[in-house]
Amino acid sequence: MNLTQLRSGFSSTFWIANTLELFERLAFYGSKAILAKFIADKVGLTEDAGSLTGIFSGVIYLLPILAGVLVDKYGFRRTLIACFLIFCIGYFMIGLAGMAFAQPLVESVGKYPYMLSVLLLTAIGGSLIKPCIVGTVSKTSADDVKALGFSIYYSLVNLGGAIGPVVALFVRENLGIEYVLVMSSITSFLLCLGALFFFKEPVAAGGAEEADVRTFKQVFSDMALVFTNFRFILFLVIFSGFWLMFWQIFFLVPFYGTDVLHFEQFELLETVDAVGIIILTVPMTALVSKWKPITAMSLGFIIASLSWIVIGSFNTIAATVVGIGLFALGESIQAPRFYEYVSNLAPKNQVGTFMGFAFLPVAIGSFTAGYISDALRLNYMDTNPSMMWFIVAGIGIISTLLMIAYNVFLSPKSTE
Repeated sequence: MNLTQLRSGFSSTFWIANTLELFERLAFYGSKAILAKFIADKVGLTEDAGSLTGIFSGVIYLLPILAGVLVDKYGFRRTLIACFLIFCIGYFMIGLAGMAFAQPLVESVGKYPYMLSVLLLTAIGGSLIKPCIVGTVSKTSADDVKALGFSIYYSLVNLGGAIGPVVALFVRENLGIEYVLVMSSITSFLLCLGALFFFKEPVAAGGAEEADVRTFKQVFSDMALVFTNFRFILFLVIFSGFWLMFWQIFFLVPFYGTDVLHFEQFELLETVDAVGIIILTVPMTALVSKWKPITAMSLGFIIASLSWIVIGSFNTIAATVVGIGLFALGESIQAPRFYEYVSNLAPKNQVGTFMGFAFLPVAIGSFTAGYISDALRLNYMDTNPSMMWFIVAGIGIISTLLMIAYNVFLSPKSTE
């Protein structure tokens, strides 16, 4: 890869799209860092904070396959503008629930219905971002630099994930937790203007072929096809155990940081995973490149599971940082091989269709993690906080064993 290839391989729209994505992730992870605490402490929905936050994230990761149809129908630019506009409105309406002047409105609707409605609205808008940006990266990267293009995209996603909680900490300490949502709303408005004035409808680079335009009928047909493949769906459900653990960084760690560790700057704990991924992804990808997929996935899964035992065994700030860092190590080991393994589970003539549903474990993990975090927090946070983390570790270990058993008894031989 020389400098000329680097310059000619990406169009200006590629860099604009990735810049928009960086700040969108900053706004998303900034609000995500405080959302569960905001719902519990500011809105007063203590018993439902995890489940509501889990629904929010779950919908965001569940709907992109449908959102892709809108991108095909209305184009990248218009869909992206709509995404940022919905984000702008949604984040602000979430923040209203924590502001004194808006309480008559919130109370007239009811706290839970109000929060569920505005979270779903925001999540629906958020589901548009991934097909827009990923599709743009694909179309504006020449074939010989496409892998690098996605690497740049992934790096900026994690950079936004690392910076977002730090920005949220600054805003929360200086203005109040509800103003983190206002910050995300303002950022989304500026991104809307950026997309309106600078983003151009992407044109395929390097002679890449145009993808077929899909319809909702085709998507639902694909969903029926995928969901009737019990073996494929079973593995995705088993693997959702990994993401169930991951989401506890945002669902449980904020409460654990303030209530048990008495560390008020809990956002700094949440940023450890993203920083770890930025540092570890490249060397770990190189390390496991020649391993069997199941070997890398199993090792990454077990390291991620054991990370919670470290946290629960010591109940200190240092142990929490080390534990989340270990989780990032496990994530960086398994992630490069997950999609390869899943592609081998799909029928050979339908790999593209089935791979479109490989994100389902993230959504399933978020939905279930939210309800589990509420149960763990309400039952153990004050009496036996270590037990919370041991249970999370147990879920990870059981999921790892199920994944290995699945590989032995149900997976095609090609995955080995």
